[in-house]
Amino acid sequence: MRIVFALLCGLVPALALADAVLPDADLAGARDPAGLARYEGSLIVEYKAGAFDEIALPASVLEPVEPEQRDGMNNRVLAAKDTRMLEGTLTRAVYLLPPERTPLEAVRNYQQAIEEAGGQRLYECRADACGGDTDSGAGHGGGRVGIGDLLFPKDRIDAKAFSNAYCAVVTSRADPRYAVMRVERGGVETHLAVLAWTARDSMYCKAFDGRTFALVVTLEAKPREQKMVTVKAADMGSAIASGGKVALYGILFDFDQATLRPDSAAQLGEIAALLNGDPALKLMVVGHTDNVGGAAHNLELSRRRADAVVAALAAQHGIAAERLLAQGMGSASPLASNDSEDGRARNRRVELVKL
Repeated sequence: MRIVFALLCGLVPALALADAVLPDADLAGARDPAGLARYEGSLIVEYKAGAFDEIALPASVLEPVEPEQRDGMNNRVLAAKDTRMLEGTLTRAVYLLPPERTPLEAVRNYQQAIEEAGGQRLYECRADACGGDTDSGAGHGGGRVGIGDLLFPKDRIDAKAFSNAYCAVVTSRADPRYAVMRVERGGVETHLAVLAWTARDSMYCKAFDGRTFALVVTLEAKPREQKMVTVKAADMGSAIASGGKVALYGILFDFDQATLRPDSAAQLGEIAALLNGDPALKLMVVGHTDNVGGAAHNLELSRRRADAVVAALAAQHGIAAERLLAQGMGSASPLASNDSEDGRARNRRVELVKL
């Protein structure tokens, strides 16, 4: 017992050092979203940005998805009937507001700023009226998905335990307020979502107890940089001959859909050329996704995308159906970490595998 007591006593200083502390500056590398001022006196404690990313932005009350689905934390999946499926420059910034500021003040200030810039309010709600879990921070389980889980999914959070950034997203939440807005600047449409709440914690994150946080999510509808090249038929043939498969990034789909984009035509033509040049070749067309969204959803989406490729090759290029087999892998076979946009981009692909 004396040994155990000594060990426990030795842990106390270490645990105390792990407690979050009030910041006096922004998180290193963080900055305000382009063209958007911050609430006066607030500091950024968590930040994630991507030059081209995607988000399903809820703009109405969350309702249970039927048939019932569960996420990776055993929370029942909920979704908004009005969900804005958006792609572009995505920024997530969590601000710590000055003392005695309220979630309502944060939301109203952002709404005013957007309206003064010629924008408009799209939706707002408070607490239980938003639907889903409104009291828990990221990483909760066994309950229901909430707006916070959709705006800043747990798998996008890599903050170190007990850090300010960690506390900003995992603490329990009181008086949550949510608002969605839209504004156009310089011909670029921007959607803005603000989720504000008062933190509640009596342990490692107690420095923030009673303080208001505001998660500000912006999506600027900017086009993706064209960096993927079309893989020629000969190069695909060489890769398949040496490794049994080839990964393609020139086959593109609408966000969260199995609809082929017109700019996929060149790569589809090269696949047809490969098959026409080797009449004995049979291929498995395998769809892959990143890990954004539920595993079951991604598995089904990847299968439908593979089906779409097979259908296009048959309808547009006359490839016999018996030479192609569609298969979906979802996010089960990543080529890179899903913790960064570059990694997620590598994982979103179509592979051709020799049968």
